[in-house]
Amino acid sequence: MSEAAWTTDDMGDLTGRTAVVTGPTVGGLGFHTALELARHGARVVLAGRTTAKLDAAAEEITAQVPHAALDTLVVDLSDLSSVRAAGEAAGELGPIHLLVNNAGIMASPFRRTVDGLESQMATNHFGPFLLTGLLLDQLVASGDGRVVTLSSQMHRLARSAPLGDPRARRRYSRWMVYGQTKLANLLFTLELDRRLRRAGLPVLALAAHPGLAGTHLVVNGQMRGIEQRGAAILDAAVKAVSQSAAAGAWPTLMAATADLPGGTYVGPGGPGQASGRPRVVGTAPLARDEMAQRRLWETSEETVGLTWP
Repeated sequence: MSEAAWTTDDMGDLTGRTAVVTGPTVGGLGFHTALELARHGARVVLAGRTTAKLDAAAEEITAQVPHAALDTLVVDLSDLSSVRAAGEAAGELGPIHLLVNNAGIMASPFRRTVDGLESQMATNHFGPFLLTGLLLDQLVASGDGRVVTLSSQMHRLARSAPLGDPRARRRYSRWMVYGQTKLANLLFTLELDRRLRRAGLPVLALAAHPGLAGTHLVVNGQMRGIEQRGAAILDAAVKAVSQSAAAGAWPTLMAATADLPGGTYVGPGGPGQASGRPRVVGTAPLARDEMAQRRLWETSEETVGLTWP
């Protein structure tokens, strides 16, 4: 099988495997990721901010996969205390084979969280960083763990890695910060995989991006006020082709289930990586800066109060 030919038929039987998927709101990328994992037999833990949204997602998945094995986990990734509580609650799940760090927010107005962090960086990076660290022992216990973190083509918008004091006041450009959060997702993934290999732990870290999916805010007309560089990237993707949220989940599913090495980045294989069958893709040079990877990791440990692995 070539990478370009990958489909969900290649996922195989996932019976006996437990997967945690953050941000499974009905209709979104996380929902379609969870749906396909459940369809292929995995026990899926839906992790999101409210019980109402989690129950709605579970109901819709069960309607399509009547015998789906589902659990729920309440977690607000923008609130570090909520993440810690979720990490403790997740202890009852037993070994975890897969963690999909899918949840995130995009180009939101400036807001500080209860922890004094900018909300995009808190939700898209620091929360997932802490959650992954808290679940690491359970991923190791599976004997074959995998962490898949969602990035974006918008990581190419970032002009620098987010290495400064995350609580410092600075000029806020919502699209540039969004790009930095997506760069952070890749820096985190590559550093995590290197540390896991160095420690000899049976866990892989990979990343994926959905291309231009139907849930993308650009599709919903949210381009007003975007900086010129960001607009150019997104406009090119819009002109190429958009795809459904279900198709947008395919790179994540390939990263989660295909026989790939740690540190792999998966995205759509079509023009501009906007759509198409998933394949292994490249990153911007900034994402491969090992010094930036290490410095972001150290800053993240200090910020969330957890040193790992």
